[in-house]
Amino acid sequence: MPIPFLFIAAGVGTGLVGVGKSIKAGIDQKEANDTNSAAEYKIDHAKEMINTSRKNCGNAIETLGRRKIAVLDGSMKTFITEFEKLNHVELSDSTGLNELQKMVLDKKTFADLKELQGMASSMAGGLASGAMAGALTAFGAYGAAGALATASTGTAIASLSGAAATNATLAFFGGGSLAAGGLGMAGGTAVLGGLVAGPALAVLGFVVGAKASKNLDAANANWAKAKEFEEEMKAAADVCNGIRRRSAMFNRFLIRLQTVFDPMLYEMTQIIKEKGTDFRKFNDDEKKCVASAMSMAGAIKAVLDTPILDDDGNLTKESRTIIESTQKKVEAIAV
Repeated sequence: MPIPFLFIAAGVGTGLVGVGKSIKAGIDQKEANDTNSAAEYKIDHAKEMINTSRKNCGNAIETLGRRKIAVLDGSMKTFITEFEKLNHVELSDSTGLNELQKMVLDKKTFADLKELQGMASSMAGGLASGAMAGALTAFGAYGAAGALATASTGTAIASLSGAAATNATLAFFGGGSLAAGGLGMAGGTAVLGGLVAGPALAVLGFVVGAKASKNLDAANANWAKAKEFEEEMKAAADVCNGIRRRSAMFNRFLIRLQTVFDPMLYEMTQIIKEKGTDFRKFNDDEKKCVASAMSMAGAIKAVLDTPILDDDGNLTKESRTIIESTQKKVEAIAV
């Protein structure tokens, strides 16, 4: 009976096609699941990488902030105390001080230094309690101008403590408070981490529902987004690592400057003890010692004034060149 046989054959053929489609669908679903899992792993790995980089970057900036406070509350405090004892300080009549005269502190710079030193001393008292973390970050990343800048409350950032300091610092990095038209804390958090709030961050939204994607094309799209996210996080991590290295370089340089400055301060202190406070009675070598200490104080302040980051969270050009130029000044002073 040919006609029923044809129906049977057609039925068997349709069944085989259905089985084939089911197998193909199962293979596609497994591939989709595997692709989504791989995308999730890539995202998690990228997030772990950037979080580590941000943490190390933040620690380096905070360490630099602590170093600046240590310099100001230690060596610089001694210099200011001793220098203010002197009367009739005039270098123009002294011989052999022509080069040093170009580098010594002027009255305004000294006044700024004294204000900064006073603020650093007040901050030093809060370090043990951990209350100054936000202010330390601002102090490390920005120069004296940044530390003395005012938060939206009108209070100097470096004089704040606790959550207020953290919030003010983040707002400062974000270009000011939202009320003042800036990016606020969210913008500051992005800047501090070397991140730019862009489309890449939206990829986090797909991760949550990635496993629910049953379409292989959708899974491949997820993979492409994960790769894009990973590349942007690598770029952000590079920025963080650059900031960390620059901060560490400043920290080491300030330590070296102190090793030169401290013996000068000791000698200057001894001269004042033995000769009194009338600068006019000092011989040329003694005057040169005072002038050298003044020049070193100015050189150190220049480093303290130099910001590591600009308002957009990028490394500044000044922070790349200040160490070399200051080193040349130090060599001239120490001659």
